[in-house]
Amino acid sequence: MRFVKLMPLNSISLKVLLAYVAGMILSITLLVIAAVVVVQTNVLARMDLVDAAEGLSDDIEFDSRGRPVGIDSRRLNELAWLFEGPQRETAYRILDDAGNVAFFSSAGEAFWPAGGDLLWLERGNFAFEHEGTAFFGATEPLEHAGQTWYLQFAASARFVDLLHRAAFPLVVAGIVVFGVVLFVAFGLCAYITLRYTLKPLRDVSESAAAISPRFISARLKTEAVPAEIAPLVDSFNRALERLERGYRVQQEFLGNAAHELKTPLTLIRAQIELLDAGKNDRDSLLGDVAYMTRQVQQLLLLAEASEAHNYHFTTVGMQEVAHDAASYLQRMAESADVHLAVRAVGDVKWKADRSACFTLLKNLLENAIQHAPAQTSVSVEIQGDTVTVRDRGPGVDAEQLPRLFERFWRAAHRRDHGAGLGLAICQEIALAHGWRLTAEQAEPGLRFRLSTPTIRW
Repeated sequence: MRFVKLMPLNSISLKVLLAYVAGMILSITLLVIAAVVVVQTNVLARMDLVDAAEGLSDDIEFDSRGRPVGIDSRRLNELAWLFEGPQRETAYRILDDAGNVAFFSSAGEAFWPAGGDLLWLERGNFAFEHEGTAFFGATEPLEHAGQTWYLQFAASARFVDLLHRAAFPLVVAGIVVFGVVLFVAFGLCAYITLRYTLKPLRDVSESAAAISPRFISARLKTEAVPAEIAPLVDSFNRALERLERGYRVQQEFLGNAAHELKTPLTLIRAQIELLDAGKNDRDSLLGDVAYMTRQVQQLLLLAEASEAHNYHFTTVGMQEVAHDAASYLQRMAESADVHLAVRAVGDVKWKADRSACFTLLKNLLENAIQHAPAQTSVSVEIQGDTVTVRDRGPGVDAEQLPRLFERFWRAAHRRDHGAGLGLAICQEIALAHGWRLTAEQAEPGLRFRLSTPTIRW
């Protein structure tokens, strides 16, 4: 039971061990099948006879004239039972390079058939019949005193079959014993190796489980993690960094929002308290309510812009959206005595959420109108993969350019008392679309440039 708990069904260790077990079983099965096939055919017999002929050739004795006279006496005593007896199950002979027999075993010349393949003197196998019994044989050349001789060794098929039948159980038993030993030894090694190899992953999992909002700055260590898993841990750490940045931004956002809403709420409270004293200024009270309402709307719009699932992407004509935004702000521009101009080169279409795209251009135009001097123009230029919005106002200092898209940051010279979230909303929309929104000095004024990596049709 403990093993089952340690090795669940979806465990990498269990899958590797099961693959190892399957491989071992398949290997042993194939070995047994190969042994059966070899034993049931003549392949093994021919190989054994070649080996036997080669072994006998090393024990041949020669006389002073360099002619073979038989097998070494000591070796012959060991093999006497093999070549002697009435059954004549084995025999051998030695021939010269002309095919003349120089020496016979006790089987005699009558044992060997005349002519045929047996006189084709080269290393290899042959077969023949003698008194109705099939024989397999092998020829082995040997050199002595500059002359080549040929040893031919033959054994009956029934003799070879008897040896193989006696040896087969031993071969199978050997394979089984070898397989069991290999299975236990390598299985244990595989289990221990996997256990220690996967230990860093367990440590990483425990470290990941310990990460919480209170310890969001913690990161997973990659020193002891296997090289194959290290990229995953690095990706997880980068995801943690993004989460930490998002968490910090949200915390800062909540703090700024609470601070921004605190002031109008205090003013409204004061206005209400003055009702009884008859000193209430109705216009001031309504102005504070309108200001706070705008802040709440901007906060809700920023939260919506930060969520990618709120977008519905379609093919959008940028010139049409720009004209709609300019028409929407026309009265505001007339009040500020600012002229709005939209110019487009060709029919430019991007892949975008139309509502979000309208909000982005509207906020950029609204920001430009608020900073543009009277009797000047605010222009929108659309060309290919770039949309620019420019005013002719005083602009901002170079060190303040990076702060334009910060939440709740407001420039000193603006006509309204906005929440400072308009450009932050524009940046969130641009990021959600994969666009790039930047600000640069136009001299005079400020130019916002919205660009796409490729032209959106």
